[in-house]
Amino acid sequence: MKPMNQLLIKNANCYIDGAFVKKDLFVIDGKIADFKKACCTFIDCEEVDYSGLCVVPGFIDIHTHGAAGCDVNAAGLEDFETISAFFAKKGVTSYFASILTDSPENTRSILDTIARYKATPHSGAQLLGAHLEGPFLSHAKKGAMPAEYLKEADLKLFESYAESGVVKYITIAPEANGACNLIESIASRVPVAIGHSAATYEQSIMAIASGARVSTHTFNAMEGIDRVEPHILGAALESEIYNEIIADDAHVHPANIRLLYRLKGNQKIIAITDSIAAAGMPDGTYRLGANEVDLQGLNCFVKGTKTRAGSALTMEAALKNLMKFLDISLEEALPMVSQNAADLFGFNKGYIRIGYDADFTVLDKDFNVVHTIIDGVVQF
Repeated sequence: MKPMNQLLIKNANCYIDGAFVKKDLFVIDGKIADFKKACCTFIDCEEVDYSGLCVVPGFIDIHTHGAAGCDVNAAGLEDFETISAFFAKKGVTSYFASILTDSPENTRSILDTIARYKATPHSGAQLLGAHLEGPFLSHAKKGAMPAEYLKEADLKLFESYAESGVVKYITIAPEANGACNLIESIASRVPVAIGHSAATYEQSIMAIASGARVSTHTFNAMEGIDRVEPHILGAALESEIYNEIIADDAHVHPANIRLLYRLKGNQKIIAITDSIAAAGMPDGTYRLGANEVDLQGLNCFVKGTKTRAGSALTMEAALKNLMKFLDISLEEALPMVSQNAADLFGFNKGYIRIGYDADFTVLDKDFNVVHTIIDGVVQF
């Protein structure tokens, strides 16, 4: 009989149901088993003492195109291992790999690589699946998306991607021909976001009524609010959908993040990185799908232009930025980096509760990541 993996976390300041509580955490085979020291009765039980540290639910990044020099659209198995290791160092315990709009052949190839990577043992953050950022997007708000690969909504093409078994999330522009029919067809299987769009308010509300539940990188690559036409941004802010946000002080002015917070609170905002291969790297030129992208400090631009192309943000930095921009406590900020994504996708993660996955990020008094635990195993 295979021995059970056990971990006892002692003297932890644990974030439980919105507040910090001094607790011991007992983990068996990757699940939170109890909050009692006495449960650890076996000789092979590993113990760690986190006195003076905060143990919080592991960060979940649902929108990232890569990091540490590796681009999702060109990634092999070793590249995903590099990305996963980098994310673990930044407190991320699980993530989606976002596929920039590409040819159908390349998209299927990337999905196949993701499926193979998920099927093999690996270390670092857990790759949960793929986010398709396109191809059913608007030419008017394509950003770094290659125009030649943008398409009208196509259920048959989506199903060819879904056959991989790893498509977990998709962004669709409401004004794409057939968008609402596609959303209605797939929303019960895959959460749908609206974005990369110049849609009217009415088109956006119809997409939400059809089942869309998220706005992709809110305020970015979407038409803004006009006094007589609220557009997609007005619909995203007014409705009850979740809102992705890139809190890097480059994509969105902090005042707009404060506005979003006043409207939605901390239960409907999901912090994302939208990071690319440049994350964790020095200034220079990196790949994002078919694009060459220049990293200049906080800014990533398609080479030779001022078109933004992802970010170099980490979830560790996003958490600190949200606290700073919104003038809120750690307790108030944490749902936006873990719990809300877990709620949206129905993950058994995002909370420190008995029976949930033992995915934890350990923070010091300055909110720096000092350890990352995934499935009860210390990965960083």
